[in-house]
Amino acid sequence: MAYSTINKQTSHFNTLAYSGTGSSNAITGVGFQPDWTWIKQRNGTADHRIVDAVRGVTKDIYSNLTTAQGTNTNGLTAFGSDGFTVGSDGGYNGSSDTYASWNWKANGQGSSNTAGSINTTYTSVNTTAGFSISTYTGNGTSGATVGHGLGAVPEIIWVKALTGSNNWACYHVSIGATKYFRLNENYAAATSTARWNDTAPTSSVFSIGNDGEVNTNGVPYVAYCWAPKIGFSKFGKYTSNDNVIGGFVYTGFKPNWIVIKSIGSGGYNFMLFDTVRKSVNINGTTLQPDSTAAEFDYAENGYVDFLSNGFKVRSTSNGVNGSGATEYSYMAIGQTLVGNNNVPATAR
Repeated sequence: MAYSTINKQTSHFNTLAYSGTGSSNAITGVGFQPDWTWIKQRNGTADHRIVDAVRGVTKDIYSNLTTAQGTNTNGLTAFGSDGFTVGSDGGYNGSSDTYASWNWKANGQGSSNTAGSINTTYTSVNTTAGFSISTYTGNGTSGATVGHGLGAVPEIIWVKALTGSNNWACYHVSIGATKYFRLNENYAAATSTARWNDTAPTSSVFSIGNDGEVNTNGVPYVAYCWAPKIGFSKFGKYTSNDNVIGGFVYTGFKPNWIVIKSIGSGGYNFMLFDTVRKSVNINGTTLQPDSTAAEFDYAENGYVDFLSNGFKVRSTSNGVNGSGATEYSYMAIGQTLVGNNNVPATAR
């Protein structure tokens, strides 16, 4: 059976760098109308901002903070057919500042998903790329389930309460349903039955306990879910060898966006690399989702080679391959998608 390759940059996910103006600024070149945009100032210490079409423009949350959702009329003010518009807020568009944006396509605001014991308010899904956005209201009951709409088992789930002061709760397939990360903290993976109810997600729902990070009665939440797609995305873990010629991680495609996090040892930040902010190997141009730190490029913080069928770490940094941590989780997004026979395309 023939298959068709979909160019990722113009269809489902794209990294875009831009410069701020200090006044209303239409950012184009994404290649599609994004439904989820994550923005970080590169040359300064502004918070990471996340805006999506389900919660609505001007509604921002922060990957590095516990802060509740806020309304920011000077932040991201509109999604457009080829990008988005930002206002004068310095976290989005300071004059002479530089920014990175990571953009996913879902399906607009979406509609309610009734597959779980908690009906979502809205679920916006891109099944081709394995990404969904859902909002739901907690019921405080351990063992509750929430529909994600992917039609495949999600291997990464990020949940954030939209009111009050709560940490992010992050499921990753590499640590299983008995453990969780917090996106806003550099801690090691922690153990708890109150996050995912010790229950792995299914192709229709994910399970939650009764912790305030995922399921307080009457509290609204947002959940971002990713399922792997052959030739486009892969999530897993690798073992450190504490050597500047680090181990090779096979993905089956050329990544262009990677997030790495130590599993068993705390004190080491999430590390985010992409091939737009630096397009050549060795790539050490790093931003940290759990920190306001400006972009940096230092050998001691981690170098990565982006290869045609995976990536290779080239550092003894504890952030990616040191002696202080034994295992690392990763999230890799690639450059192409494959068709209905699951045959990977050649990396671009």
